[in-house]
Amino acid sequence: SSGGSSGGSSGGSSGGSSYTPDYDSYSSSSIVSVAKQYLGVPYVWGGTSPSGFDCSGFVMYVFGAHGITLPHNSRSMYSHGTAVAKKDLKPGDLVFFQNTYKAGLSHVGIYVGDGQFIHAPSSGRVVSYADLNSDYYVAHYYGAARYTK
Repeated sequence: SSGGSSGGSSGGSSGGSSYTPDYDSYSSSSIVSVAKQYLGVPYVWGGTSPSGFDCSGFVMYVFGAHGITLPHNSRSMYSHGTAVAKKDLKPGDLVFFQNTYKAGLSHVGIYVGDGQFIHAPSSGRVVSYADLNSDYYVAHYYGAARYTK
């Protein structure tokens, strides 16, 4: 299943949140480095800080550390990024999953390379690595989006 729009950059200055990355302010390797700093942080529903993250709150926080404002919603994150084919994934890309705890696009993580991603999985668990090629994530894979160079 491919997602909806392939968003990309939006021009103009509305004064609100911008989902258009400033490519000079960060790199994919710095996204991954920051994400790794929060391995072991507990999952908290609605969490957006190092005291506890949910999946989109974790991604939002990591990108926010690089001056990139993302919505606290995996579906919106997907639609605002640039769609990337699974075979073209690079570290720092966002990977999205569907039909996990609810129908439709419902989970997001940060791809770190070598078939691995970092995410805030679910209640009772902690921010951790996961294998994109495991049966579960292959079955639930939705797509990927890029906010980095």
